Parts: sequence; C-alpha cells; structure tokens
Amino acid sequence: MKEKHYLTSLFEPRSVGIIGASERENSLGNVLIRNMLEAGYKGRLFAINPSHETVLGVPCYKSVEDVPHRLDLVVIAVRAEKAAALMDACGRAGVRAAIVLSSGFSEAGPRGALLERKLLEAARRHRIRMLGPNCIGLMRPELGLNATFAHARANKGSIGLISQSGALCAAILDWAKPNNVGFSAVVSLGSSSDIDFGEVLEYMISDPRTESIFLYVEGIRDARRFMSALRGAARVKPVLLMKVGRHPDVSRAILSHSGAQVGDDTVFDAALRRAGVIRLYNMGQLFSAANALFSHFRPRGNRLAVITNGGGPGVMAADRAGDLGIPLSEFSEGTMEKLNACLPPNWSRGNPVDVLGDANVDHYRKALQAVLEGPNVDGVLVMLTPQAMTDPDGVADAVIELERTADKPVVTCWMGDELVIKARHRFIEAGIPTFRTPEPAVELFSHISAYYRNQKLLMQTPAPLSHLSPPSIESARLVIETALAERRNVLNEMESKALLAAFRIPIAQTVIARSATEAMVLAEEIGLPVVMKIDSPSIIHKSDSGGVRLNLGSLAAVRTAYQEILDEVKRNRPDATINGVAIEPMILKRNGRELVVGVRRDPVFGPVITFGEGGNRVEANRDLAVALPPLNNYLVHDLIRSTRVYPLLGQFRNLPPINMEALELVLLRVSEMVCELPWIATLDINPLIVDEAGTVAVDARIVVENVAPTADRYDHMAIHPYPSHLISRWTVPDGTEITIRPIKPEDAELEIDFVRGLSAETKYYRFMNTMRELPPAMVARLTQIDYDREMAFLATVQQDGVEKEIGVCRYAVNPDGESCEFAVVVADDWQHRGLARRLMGTLIETARNKGLTYMNGVFLANNERMLRFVQGLGFVLSNDPDDSTIKLGVLSLQD
Repeated sequence: MKEKHYLTSLFEPRSVGIIGASERENSLGNVLIRNMLEAGYKGRLFAINPSHETVLGVPCYKSVEDVPHRLDLVVIAVRAEKAAALMDACGRAGVRAAIVLSSGFSEAGPRGALLERKLLEAARRHRIRMLGPNCIGLMRPELGLNATFAHARANKGSIGLISQSGALCAAILDWAKPNNVGFSAVVSLGSSSDIDFGEVLEYMISDPRTESIFLYVEGIRDARRFMSALRGAARVKPVLLMKVGRHPDVSRAILSHSGAQVGDDTVFDAALRRAGVIRLYNMGQLFSAANALFSHFRPRGNRLAVITNGGGPGVMAADRAGDLGIPLSEFSEGTMEKLNACLPPNWSRGNPVDVLGDANVDHYRKALQAVLEGPNVDGVLVMLTPQAMTDPDGVADAVIELERTADKPVVTCWMGDELVIKARHRFIEAGIPTFRTPEPAVELFSHISAYYRNQKLLMQTPAPLSHLSPPSIESARLVIETALAERRNVLNEMESKALLAAFRIPIAQTVIARSATEAMVLAEEIGLPVVMKIDSPSIIHKSDSGGVRLNLGSLAAVRTAYQEILDEVKRNRPDATINGVAIEPMILKRNGRELVVGVRRDPVFGPVITFGEGGNRVEANRDLAVALPPLNNYLVHDLIRSTRVYPLLGQFRNLPPINMEALELVLLRVSEMVCELPWIATLDINPLIVDEAGTVAVDARIVVENVAPTADRYDHMAIHPYPSHLISRWTVPDGTEITIRPIKPEDAELEIDFVRGLSAETKYYRFMNTMRELPPAMVARLTQIDYDREMAFLATVQQDGVEKEIGVCRYAVNPDGESCEFAVVVADDWQHRGLARRLMGTLIETARNKGLTYMNGVFLANNERMLRFVQGLGFVLSNDPDDSTIKLGVLSLQD
C-alpha cells in the first residue's frame, strides 16, 4: 500500500477550473472548455471569468476563490502579466496543481523572465506544482482530461508522451489519430519552470496506464534527476527519445525556446546508451516506432538476416545495415543445410538470402523458418517485390503465421504500391512492422538491437575496485589544494603525474629543470636517452610550439636542447608562461600503440571520459569514444570497442596484441579519479603507450577548479557511483564479524538465497504475500538500484569462505524528494540479536545525511513485534484510513 503520488492532482484531477474560459469562438479559453467537454471529462469542471455566468453550459465564477468546490487542478489561460496574481489566488483557494498555458515569459526577454520568476515564487509560496508556462497542456485520454488547446484529440492507449515542444505534441497527435496510436498521457512541458522531465518520468514509472514512454528533448536542466528517472523508467518500460540540437549552432535557438541547457551531443548519446534508452533521429523513425515497435518487442541482439526475392533490394538493405553498424548474420552449417534443402540450387547461398524472383509461398515460408531457428540470427527482415510469379498476400500470410511463434523480431518490406497494399494492411493488423523501402526497415531493427545493447549498459552499476590496491586519495587532494591555494588551475606535468600515480596508473617519471646545467644533472640521474618538453600552463600541444625534443642520448644534446626549446617556444608563443623544461626517460616500445585517455566536463552531464587514438593525430582524427562515469569492466570494454582504433589493439600485422587488461585498468582508474576528485575539470593522458607488457602514461595535463564546500560527495556526477565509503563492519558479542554494505547488482544470487531461506511468516510480513521466492524482475529491481534515489544495505557474514546474506534494509526516496519509504528484514536465525536495529541505524543515518525530512513505513496491523520495534526507533504510528489491516509509520529525520 503506497500513498498517492504527489502529482496525482495534476494527472488525475477530480475537479478542474479553467481561468480565462470564454464564449469567444477560437479563443484560448474557449478551445480549452470545448476540448474538456468533447473529451468527456469525468470529474467536475468549472469556468472562471468575471465576464460570464456560464461558458458553453459550464458554470462560470468571477474568481477561483468563488468556486464552491476545492479544485485539484487549475488551467491558466490569460496574459503573462496577470499570471502571478492568479497563482496567488489559486493558493488562497487551496489549489494543488496548475497548468500555465500563457506565453510571454522567459522566451520573451528580460521582462518576461521577471514575470516568470514572480509566477514561480507565487506557486512555491503556496506549494502549488506547476506545469509550464508556455506549454499546450496535458491530456489523460482514459480520464477524459484534455486540458490543452490542441485541436487534435488523443486516442486511449499505453504510450506516455513527454515533450518540450507543444507544436511537436500537436503534430504527433494529428498523426496518431488516423493511425490508431493511443496515449496514456500527453505532457507538454513548455519552459519547465517547475515540473521537468524527471518528475513526469517518475510519475509514469508507477502509472499502470503507461507501458512505454516517448520523449522529445531540446535540453536538460537537472542532469542527475533526469538520468535517475530515465534509468528508473527504462528498467521497467521501453523508453524512446528524440533530441534536437545535435549541432552547436542550434543551441542558441533552443535556449531561447525552452531555456534548457544543451551540452555536447556525443555526451548526450552516451548518456542515453547508459540509460537503456532508444534514440530516434527524425519524425519518420518516431512514427514507425510508435506504430510498430511495441507490438512484438523481442530484442535479442544486432545480427540481422535478410530474405528477399530481388538481389538489388537485398543489397540496399545490406548497405543500410553497414551504415548503421548492424552486422549481417553468418549462418551456421545447420541453417545453410536447411536453406539448401528448401531453395532452388542457384539461390544466393549467403546473407541476404535471395530466394529468386520466381519464389513461391513455400520458398519464403521454409527460408524464414530456417533462418528464425538459426543460432546466429537476432532478427529477420523479409522483403518482397511484386514480380510476375509472386503472391504478395500469400507470402504475407506465411510470414504472419511464423511470426506469431517466433522469439525474434521480424520486420517486413513489401516494395511497390497497388499489388502489395493489401499485404501491408495484413501486416499492420497483425502488429508486424512493415515498410515500403528497405532503409527505414533496417533502421527500425537497429533501434530494436540498440535497445538490447543499451539495456545491458543500463544494468551496469559499477562496484568499488576492491580487487585493486586502494588509491591514495588524500595525497591527490593535497596536490590539487596546493595548486588552488596558489591560484593555479593548470597542474604542471609533475603534479599531473603525481595524481595519476596516486591512483596507481603507471607513469613515465618527470622532473623539471630550470637551467641547462640542472637539465644535464637530472638527465644523468634519470638515465639517457631522455625526452625534453616545455613546461607551461599556457601550452597544450607542446610539439606545435616547438617545445619537444625526443631521444636525446648525450648530455651535450640535453644542454643544447634546453636552450633550443626555450628560444623556439618564446618565438612561437611569446605570451606563454614558462616554468622550465620537463625531462623524462625516452619510452621505447617497439610494439606500442599511442592512445589518448581524457576527461572533460559537459555543461549538462558533468564529467565524461574520452578514449581513442593518441599522439599527434588525435586532433585531426577525432576518433574519440565517450562514456559517462562511473565505469566497470563491461562498460570499459564497450568504450574501447566503440573506437576505430580497436582493431589495431589486437594482433595486427607483425604486432602482438596489447595487454588489454592493463588498458582496461587505466580506464577504471581514471573513472575512479573522476568520482573521487570533483575538482578535475579536464584531464589528458596523451600519449598513453600500450603494448603486450602493459601501459605507461608518457604525458599528462590536468586542469582543476574550485568546488563549493557544501557540495555532496558525488554532486558533480550525473550517475551516482557505488558508495563504498558507506561500508562498515560490526562484531557481535560471540565474535562474528558482520559486514554492512550497500547492495550491488552482483548480489542477485545472495538475495535469491536469502529470501528462499526466510520462513513463511517472515516473508509474509516483509512482502505482504506468501511468495516462495523472488521473481527475476523483482530481483533486478532490488539489486540494480540507483544510489541517488534509493539505498539498500546488506548484512553479510563469511561462512566457509563464502559470503552469506543475513539481513537487508532499504529506503526509496519518494518523488517529492523530501521523504522516503523503508523496509527491513532479517534472517530468522539472526532475529532478536540486535541486527535489525543496527541496520536501521545505518539506514536512518544515511537518509538523514541525504537531507531527507521524513521516513515512512507501511506495516501489517497484526505484526505486533514490528510495530513495537519501529516505535522504539521513534516512528509515530497511525491507522490507514482506507485499510484497517494496515498501520502507517512516520519518523522525523531532522529533529
């Protein structure tokens, strides 16, 4: 039993008032009232306008305070100048939610921005949640709620649409009606002054009417909440997203339209992959997905098989697959034997499967069945061109019959028009995606396979690098604090490498010489040959300014090079600040590959990690893959594979494969640096030389910035890392040591065994039912958590060298961001030993440090032992007004 969502008044209002309702034809207030009436709103509707007694037969009142009924939702459709005063009136009338359709706010310049601030202040003063301003409103077709001024109505359905553009909402609605696409909710965010993507997504996660979610995004205001909600939604429902503003020049237009921040599009793309979301790039893809994607949504992988009766169309499909990085399936011997047995001797004998122009229904049926049963196939595109002996309808019926029992996605492309139109209608009725041309069909399959891949990325919640030697975080912080105290943001090469060394990244030792004599002494200490490089905070690319000399094998060469470097740099960069000349050993790795590992800070998503080919070619090549930290081994491997340099890292010509484990370790360590050192603004390791023996960071440059002293440990991250600092240990009186630590995805088996071992009574009191063990979906939900929105602590002990779970507690932050709900359960043989109190103490302290105000609990009224326990912790109990078998508990966390 859960309390109602705090946005229920907005999404499920029992009473609605329209401020600005009007009898004037086609006015905003008139369209609103008409839309509500035509939609068949099931609640109580009131018009508010001092000039009318009724509007279209709806009772009309002079002000919102005159309405003789408390309003859940008010829709404001008046000039921007009046909106703040009306919001105050709504507050006095006890209104809980408001939709502001009016424009003329921040998008209209400084004066409009001031009006928007006053409007938001009024809403917050009265604790009214506000959608808009400058939006077209909200639809809930199932409830007959159409609080918009859109001319198109929405069908009832299961898609939740959230858009920053009202015009796009209108266009989608206009398309959806004749195409029988229905919606559970349509939300136009407008300027998002108050309610933003994150909160609407959180509502749709728990909304039973919403089975899939579409988003149209221009920019993001709160990356942490957006990512947290997006990942939460994608864990339970397919999420598709279309984002505009892929190019820098578009950012200015978006800022003026929605006021949202726009970051680098490659970073946004990386964020979506990590969130398990499918990205769409144009309206055609959006419409295709809406029409077909969720009918038979069976994502498996990205290996595509193509069956066609024309060689040319098959090649077109294969070309588009190549463009999108979709590999064509390599058929197994068994699949080839089946195809050879059922097709004419001169079929293409490969993929695409060309069944030839005279193919009959039986050829298609047997070919499709053989391919669907194949082990190396993740999806099939069936194509047909209407040739003389072709039966388009018969083949369509055969495809539909086989698709019903297939466990892989099937996409169809019947090319042409008059001869194949009936077959396409049959596919539509059967819920099978169908297209006129090969390219969009392949694109749809790419979205399905992207969903499969991204869902795997979503499930990655990096745990601490416990198997590695711990970094010296304190020494790294001292280096940064010293530089910032000296009002320096650019660390010199020695300092930069000191940070890398603190995180156990292999470095080439560097020393700084400030005279030619000192350079010779240091070079002799290091050992010849050496490399000499200018040390200047002003210069990023040292070789471009003439500041690098390689392979210096004598002291005389070192002395000469010192002066040459200074002279050439002063000539090329007279403005540069020069600290001296860095000297380090000449790294000679015959089989080495030069790579670059970097960190930069995106204005929306914070720090991101980049990886690609290094050396002097990095700027010209721009072959850089991007990932959001924190990373784990799976995510690091995915990052490395995403670059064009990846094939060169294996056996290549006469070069042996690199030590991949050493490279992955560097990326894991950089991820760890990003998490633990929020001061890092940019980091460049270039080159990082990697060969079969290992890695070495030859050159490094780090820029740091001050961090607000009040910032939370991981405020700079868009995705919360594993909170290893919350691990604690407790020794019970009999000497047993118990570890209390945050849960992680790898704990799935521990959780299953733990619940399986609970008594029937304990299970009933915890889950309020008598299930024998956790279903897989619930296991994933309990172990793959977002540490920002929820927290779970396991209590474990070692038994015969194996970790065993003996208790667990957890809280989930409510969407209001101020309170949380908790649960706790302890193994039967560990009850009455103080473990539950210890777990709850850890949980309550963590929630308090998070800044939460209240902790809520829901208990069975007959669970007297639990009721006494939580009262002892300070919970105040009350009866559930709707269910006498339930008790509600509240603990104040900020007393």
